[in-house]
Amino acid sequence: MAFEWFKRKAQNITTSTDDKKDVPKGLWHQTPSGKVVEHDELKKNNYVSPEDGFHVRIGSAEFYNMLFDDSKFKELDAKVESVDMLNFVDTKPYVDRLKEVKAKTKLTDSIRNAVGKVNGTEMVISCMDFSFIGGSLGSVMGEKIKRAVDYCIKHKLPYMIICQSGGARMQEATFSLMQLAKVQSKLAQLSEAKLPYIAYLCDPTFGGITASFAMTADIIMAEPSALIGFAGPRVIRETIGRDLPEGFQTSEFLQEKGFLDFIVKRTEIKDKVSKTVEMLMA
Repeated sequence: MAFEWFKRKAQNITTSTDDKKDVPKGLWHQTPSGKVVEHDELKKNNYVSPEDGFHVRIGSAEFYNMLFDDSKFKELDAKVESVDMLNFVDTKPYVDRLKEVKAKTKLTDSIRNAVGKVNGTEMVISCMDFSFIGGSLGSVMGEKIKRAVDYCIKHKLPYMIICQSGGARMQEATFSLMQLAKVQSKLAQLSEAKLPYIAYLCDPTFGGITASFAMTADIIMAEPSALIGFAGPRVIRETIGRDLPEGFQTSEFLQEKGFLDFIVKRTEIKDKVSKTVEMLMA
């Protein structure tokens, strides 16, 4: 009958949530161009949309599973955590912000170090997590990169940093900016030890990261269509008083101007990294 459902409601007869046929959350992903891809298919394709090549933003866990052989690696310096050195308060106390983001992401800071084999070649990879305060550079990131370089020098291993960051962490003020000099001095030691350093720039890579170690690698790679720069386009436009070229700050534009060595699809990054390291270590 047309109105049978009224009787069901009156008798408190409802459908169990277990029996509902709703599509599970996260099963599908829609890219900016409107293409829809199944999550499992996206995962098998290294989180790159097969239809339009869009690179979905991922974190260190996905990158490590993708790059290291059999997804096996050893995390280094996992217990190094951010602290509130300045009792900084903006819209909320920094200490509260740290507690919230640590609980949400299950990370201790915006970068992780790991050692493992990439197509049989052992190397150390530091990978930023944009989900942790925008992958921002703080004292812990500087310290973790320093320790990663020390590990490489001690064990004679190549080094790679996967960059995805909005820049320096304002809640740590000068302590954040000091990390730029700290990291560059350690990378100079890596160079003196004749060990290669590769940077892989993802969307977005901005601020002090771009102004320092992201652009001082022996080989600089980037994902397709990644936004890379120091300041945002609006700030630059207002500063110089001119319209910006089409595609300004994309990885393709930067490669054309000589800032990047390669644009590498995420589906090809493992082979590209291993071959590059093999060549540089020969």
